[in-house]
Amino acid sequence: MANVSLSTMWAQGRFDHLGDFVQAARRLGFPRIEINYTVAPQGLDELLEAGDAIFPSLHAPVPRVKAANGRWSDELNLASLDEKERRLAVDLARTTIDWAARVGASCVVLHLGGAGSEALPPEKELRRLFDAGQANSYGASARGGFRADCHRLRAEGLPAGRQGAPAHLAQARASLHELADHAAALGIALGLENRYHFHEFPNVDEMKLLLADYPPTVVGYWHDVGHAEVLDRLGLIDKHRWLRELGDRCLGVHLHDVIGLRDHQPAGGGDVDWDYIARYLPPTALRVCEIDQKTPEDAVAGSIPFLHQRGLLPRQM
Repeated sequence: MANVSLSTMWAQGRFDHLGDFVQAARRLGFPRIEINYTVAPQGLDELLEAGDAIFPSLHAPVPRVKAANGRWSDELNLASLDEKERRLAVDLARTTIDWAARVGASCVVLHLGGAGSEALPPEKELRRLFDAGQANSYGASARGGFRADCHRLRAEGLPAGRQGAPAHLAQARASLHELADHAAALGIALGLENRYHFHEFPNVDEMKLLLADYPPTVVGYWHDVGHAEVLDRLGLIDKHRWLRELGDRCLGVHLHDVIGLRDHQPAGGGDVDWDYIARYLPPTALRVCEIDQKTPEDAVAGSIPFLHQRGLLPRQM
């Protein structure tokens, strides 16, 4: 079997018992499982009862619960200016780290929050224009492929909408400091994931600043292929920068393809350029296929030979 995990993202709504998901994953060629933030406490117990499952990584916050403020755990913002919300988010992420130590995982994938909790209106408009075929990719924008209103949204609207970022980033940094101390004491590394929306932390430069505070064994970078691809297609962040500039700190990768702006497609089921990923991704990085639950089994299984062919799945890790 390949050295790759299948995220429980694919299990949503497909299995009455997550032990059955573990067996299906093995049958499809995945010997390892990433537990993601959609798994409820009962599902977590079911995964652990499966017996022969291997869990190299957890995607915080695990398990998914209603927090004291009535919101779901994955809706809370580690960069919130509301200190009560930030504390709730830290507590739930700390619980994930505890579970990671319990199941023998080496890494917890972390969303650091954002400058607010909603996508910015200029980004929503850019996405609408892209879906309408009126905005090209980042590479095309360098040759004038974007319309004038797209340039305006990128140059003026989005930076204006992110004006409160420094205060939020300070909160994210405080949350990370608390969580890194807790993780280090348990021998767990934190992987800071590149995100799907412009208002979310961190961008490439913010990632560099955050990582500079920690040794690679404590906090590193987690590359999400689809997120990088989508922000590139919107002309917001050049997808090559992430691994080219941060590859030496990369702890793991979420592998999924993209059609238009729809990510979480099975590898080979979209039009991602995999060459730069294979070039810069370190062989030690954990590999996780993070695939939408609507994907049929044959397409999930087909991700493995495709990724082998493209040099993304070394046989020994």
